Order: sequence, then C-alpha cells, then structure tokens
Amino acid sequence: MNAAKTLRTLLAQDKCHVMPCCFDALSAKLIAQEGYDLTFMSGFAASASRIGAPDLGLMSYGEVVDQARNIANAIDIPLIGDGDTGYGNAMNVRRTVTGFAQAGCASVMIEDQLAPKRCGHTPGKAVVARQEAYDRIKAAVDARDALREDGGDILILARTDARHEHGLSEAIERAAVFAELGADILFVEAPKSTTEMQEICSNLPGPKMANIVEGGETPDLPNAALHDIGYSIAAYPLSLMAAAMQAMVTSLRAMRADQRPGLMDFGELRSRIGFDDYYAASQAYASSKRD
Repeated sequence: MNAAKTLRTLLAQDKCHVMPCCFDALSAKLIAQEGYDLTFMSGFAASASRIGAPDLGLMSYGEVVDQARNIANAIDIPLIGDGDTGYGNAMNVRRTVTGFAQAGCASVMIEDQLAPKRCGHTPGKAVVARQEAYDRIKAAVDARDALREDGGDILILARTDARHEHGLSEAIERAAVFAELGADILFVEAPKSTTEMQEICSNLPGPKMANIVEGGETPDLPNAALHDIGYSIAAYPLSLMAAAMQAMVTSLRAMRADQRPGLMDFGELRSRIGFDDYYAASQAYASSKRD
C-alpha cells in the first residue's frame, strides 16, 4: 500500500489522529517507533533545524523537498509535507506538488498566504486574493490528478490563513471552495475558540485538520474533544522541537557546571538510530573465511 493510499485509509476511520510533527529524519523515525500513524514535516521546525532560521519563507523549494525526501526515506508511515505557498504562481504549485510526491510524501499542504509566508501563529500574516488562492488549489488538484494518470498519487491539504486578516466567515468560505475544487483535507488555521473550531467543522465537508501550537491562538483541547468537534487530524507542529531544544539547553548548562545531564542509554540510542538493524542485515553479506 503506497503512502497516499495508507493516508486515505486512516482518514476514513472514525478517529482524530494525533500527529506529532517532525523536522528531520531522526525525529520522524522516533515518531514512527512510538507507534504514531502519520507525521507532518513542520515548516517552522524544519527551517529552524536545517538552516537555523525562522519560518519566514527563507527556505527554498529545493531545500524543503530535500528535507522531505530524507524524512520519507527514513519512515514507513505517511508523511505530509509543507509546500507553503507553492513557491510561485500556479505552474510553480504544480511543480511543488509533483516534487513532493516524487519525494515520497503522502500529502502536501498548499496555503493562501502572501509570499513570503509566515508561521500561522506569528504576527504579520496576509493572504492573497480569493481567485489567486483558488488558482493555487486548482493547480495542486490538477497536479495530483496528472500524477494519478501516471500511476502516482498524493493528497492535497488546502490551508487558509484568512481568519487572521478577514475573519472566520471568509476563512470558511475559502475552505469550502477549496473542497469544491477537489482538495482532500481542509485546514483553517488559527481559530481562536472552541466555538470557532465547531463552526469550522460543522460548515466544511471531508477531513479537517486542527493545528495545536502550545501557547498559540488555538485552544489546546484533549483529543477526544477534537474528535467530537469533527477533526480527523490533530497536528502538534512544535512539541518535539520545543522538547528537544529544552533538553539540549538543559544539557549544555549542566555540562558548563561540570555536571552530567540525564541521557538516553547508549544502547537504546544506537538501537533507535538503526545500528542493530544494520548489523543484523549485514550478516547476510559477511565474507566467508579463507583457507
């Protein structure tokens, strides 16, 4: 079963899938090892990890696709890639969708922000006019359909950030048109209350994704509540990065004081990275002893 088909199967379940977001191949591998069904390459976290810079449109298309390819190659669960604004006009969007599919992503997110985009829970967001937003999603859907004709596949996750600048009604209206155009998953970013989240899910068809940023604008609800509201996916874009950064800073400060921080056991560390699997597989190619 390919990644896109697996993701469709997951979305058909009566369940809100908890989706910790990754930023590199190792973080994605840990997510898969802990039994999660899917993951998302957070643009915020990937930008911080790969180039040490904020998610303000600084990473190029090539860098993002390369990061997604490395992640997809390291795991056997569906990966959703962050395609940002599609990196240009409608034809660039088509290339972006095709590139993410070729990299091994089960889905790609395309959004309606004005380039350069910004993190959905930071100041200064602006969105393009409706028609340009619709053209982006139409181009993404066209690219998906062309891939299917050639034996490939990918799902389109359509995102709108219109809530921030134009209000919830505009955001819902845009997302509804995205669905009419053929988007597979809808994502209305940054609702500010449980009531707004309920309004989103009751007025939009198909699978919806909630984006839970600890300390962000959207309420951090229990998974059961998100399911009852109508969400199929609950994304946690910064949880792992925040945990990793906190652990690294704590360890560095402890080492400065000539203390030894609490660490993962070396044997478990090697095993999770893949040393044990490598050595087991390599036994099939061990050279026989010479006379």
